[in-house]
Amino acid sequence: MHKGRTPLGCLRSRGTRSGPMALETIFQTRSMPFDIWNNVERKDATLQVLLIEDEPQQARHVISALASPLGRFRLVWRQALDDAEAALHQHAPDIILLDLTLPDTFWAHALDRLVTAVPHAMIIGLSDTQDPPIQHEIMQRGMHDVFFKCHLDGYWLPRVLKAPFSHQATLAALRRGEERFRRMIDALPHGTMITDSKGSCTYSNAAYRRIVGPSVLHGPGTHWSLPIHPDDRPRLQQAWAQARCHQQPFHAEARIVRPDQTTVWVRITKDAIQGSTSHEGDVQTIEVITEQKNIDARLRDAEDALHAATNWAQVTLNSIGDAVMTTDLDCRVTYLNRVAETLTGWSSTEAIGKPLAQVFPLINCQTHETATSPARRAMQDNRTVGLAMDRVLIRQDGSQLEIEDSAAPIHDRNGRVIGAVIVFHDARQSPTQSAKLAYQAQHDALTGLPNRILLAERLTRAIGLAHRHQHQVALIYMDLDAFKPINDSLGHALGDSLLQSVAGRLSECVRDTDTVCRQGGDEFVVLLSEIEKPQDAAKIAEKILAALAEPYRIGSHELRITTSIGISLYPDDGTDDHTLLHNADTAMYHAKKCGRNHYQFFKAEMNALMMQRSYVETQLHRALKEDAIFLDFQPKIDIATGYLGSVEALVRWRDPNLGLMTPSSFLPIAETCGLIVPIGHWVLREACRQLQAWYEEGVKIVPMAVNMSAFELRDKTLPARITDILTETELEARFLELEVTETDLMHLTDASASTLFELSGLGIRIAIDDFGAGSASLKHLKRLPIDTLNIAPCFVHDMIDNPDDASFIKSIINLGQNLALRVVAKGVETQAQFELLMSLGCDGAQGFLFSEPLSATDIRALLDPAWPTWQHHQVANGQAPGSPRTPAE
Repeated sequence: MHKGRTPLGCLRSRGTRSGPMALETIFQTRSMPFDIWNNVERKDATLQVLLIEDEPQQARHVISALASPLGRFRLVWRQALDDAEAALHQHAPDIILLDLTLPDTFWAHALDRLVTAVPHAMIIGLSDTQDPPIQHEIMQRGMHDVFFKCHLDGYWLPRVLKAPFSHQATLAALRRGEERFRRMIDALPHGTMITDSKGSCTYSNAAYRRIVGPSVLHGPGTHWSLPIHPDDRPRLQQAWAQARCHQQPFHAEARIVRPDQTTVWVRITKDAIQGSTSHEGDVQTIEVITEQKNIDARLRDAEDALHAATNWAQVTLNSIGDAVMTTDLDCRVTYLNRVAETLTGWSSTEAIGKPLAQVFPLINCQTHETATSPARRAMQDNRTVGLAMDRVLIRQDGSQLEIEDSAAPIHDRNGRVIGAVIVFHDARQSPTQSAKLAYQAQHDALTGLPNRILLAERLTRAIGLAHRHQHQVALIYMDLDAFKPINDSLGHALGDSLLQSVAGRLSECVRDTDTVCRQGGDEFVVLLSEIEKPQDAAKIAEKILAALAEPYRIGSHELRITTSIGISLYPDDGTDDHTLLHNADTAMYHAKKCGRNHYQFFKAEMNALMMQRSYVETQLHRALKEDAIFLDFQPKIDIATGYLGSVEALVRWRDPNLGLMTPSSFLPIAETCGLIVPIGHWVLREACRQLQAWYEEGVKIVPMAVNMSAFELRDKTLPARITDILTETELEARFLELEVTETDLMHLTDASASTLFELSGLGIRIAIDDFGAGSASLKHLKRLPIDTLNIAPCFVHDMIDNPDDASFIKSIINLGQNLALRVVAKGVETQAQFELLMSLGCDGAQGFLFSEPLSATDIRALLDPAWPTWQHHQVANGQAPGSPRTPAE
């Protein structure tokens, strides 16, 4: 209430004089805020109404309407929000009528303050105009309704205000019933959640909240599937939809991710709440089954281990050169390996279950008498029976085969004899053949290098010797960079030849006492069995990097390939072969992540970084689904005019836990987990959409550059997808420029080059990014549809102090001019760099000298052709704008 003003007091209608007439008299004498009670002599319940209206004429209209005999209202009128809040301390209103055009505050601010002060009051807005968009926004902010002042009268308004409160008793009873229901549900041991027809939570009991963990993200209003593990969520949502479609109960098992990132296995059951005419929602119960899942997992692991052991034994027995046969206690055949099938002439299907004497009849080659069964002797004596040199096997077809055999008893876990195993081979088989088979079992068939079996054996032996003699062992783990594109594009035969060449170079880099192993695919491991210090391993790694970086001439192709190396040391990084191999692999991943073609020693914190990488990968999937990535834009300046020539779209991602992520911290992970193509597709679509939006606003737009990875260029559907984006956004192709790094250009396949030509044919410009940092030849520039060369920032940074870099940049500019290519220098940060580039005839420039990456709003301001970009840079740095100037000024 304003200072010096007193409430009008109580006004009642008397005799035949109506309330509105009395109010008219009041307003003729004063127009200050006041309190008025209508029909307070009645014993019926009255509604407390607070009117916040700065215009007395409008207030009179509302008060007159509420003074009707139809209403029972206690009304308080205030002209300002502060006075209204003071009145709230005296009387808590049931209804607040809020003028949406108060002069002292914005309606949204007033609404927030009133909701905080009286959360249970009904707040109704009073609007001068009928504006549906504004009305929709107001209702979204939590206002109950909006009345238009021109429609208020003494008949309609009291009825509308009384209606919601006529059912208070009924609602109170319903609330009491609901409270009893909630108490019963909260007492249940299993988690329970009620959802509406769209699957949004309306209520959850205490057990449910204990299961999913305390978090507002899982409270009322959130979808029931939100706590479900992202890998399980699509499956459950599909099953839930099918169950609803067929009106069937829903049962499923899934993982729930709690706020502390722990995982809980639950069994979920849903039953529909069917209304009189339609489906109203569901009741969901959740039972924790983590322990049962752990038990099942252990059983599966045991079964898998048993199956693996059985399979391993089967493969091993079928791989060795000797025949193997087993029997039970009654000397009946229970198993034959493949060699035994070959030597006896019996198949396993025919032989199993038959007497050993029938399948494996032996005679003495000297006397031709039946020989004693070696299996029976082994079981009777419970010992291994040695090789017999005078045995002849009568094969199934009747032919004879001289063999050497031995037998041993088979025991159960309690040591009791339960059968026998017989091992035999052709006595005519040469030692050379045996040695060949042993070699094949321990060496890679393609490269002739030791395989992982032989590596494990030699690594174990090296660790034992290192422990005894107190020296170190180094394990070098290598993965070839960009081998897959070569293998896919040029064929597996050429890829195999390349691997053989790599194997030969690796063998030349190490000592005879070291081991070079092909781990599989394009991965190699070098075991340095004895080193004195870590620098010894570093020298070998540097030697390997240099050797593998030399060009490979294979057929008509000249190939270049690099490798990423990880190094682990015994005993610092592990004391067993498995740990050392794992840690070397982890270090190799970090070498690849940090730019490839170099080596990294294992560090303990790398495991934490691997965990962070896993987190980033998970969150990146979620960010892409939830549109959490966005674009910034960095200007490119036309040096000759000083105006904005184009902009570059730069992808950004703000993680809720890690904050703003630089592209270098998440794009390499996106490449390895298969997200780089969908992210690139999103960037293309968003860049085109934003550019066309500016154009439709009447702004004169400039071309926009978008980075394109080699992964995307290998996608044969890329031209069709970009065509669809251009059609969808109605953007002209000439406004889109695709930037491909020089390094990626070196690994372009014929299919990728064809894709570039198809994109260029659409009218899209093609630029080589980071030019000079790679080794692209003039042949590449002439055979590809290139429009622009972007000079790598590393040369621009040093061009003032390093004459060689300045000369190199001049050569690039001359090359571009000779080939009719536009040349843009990136990373320009000083005026001296800019002036030198201008003197060398460079076409464009980009860097912090002009602007850091800007938001879409800031870039739009730069698109005004009346202002040169250079002058916008001055304004952004606090300098007063003057007349348009050229960059030289």
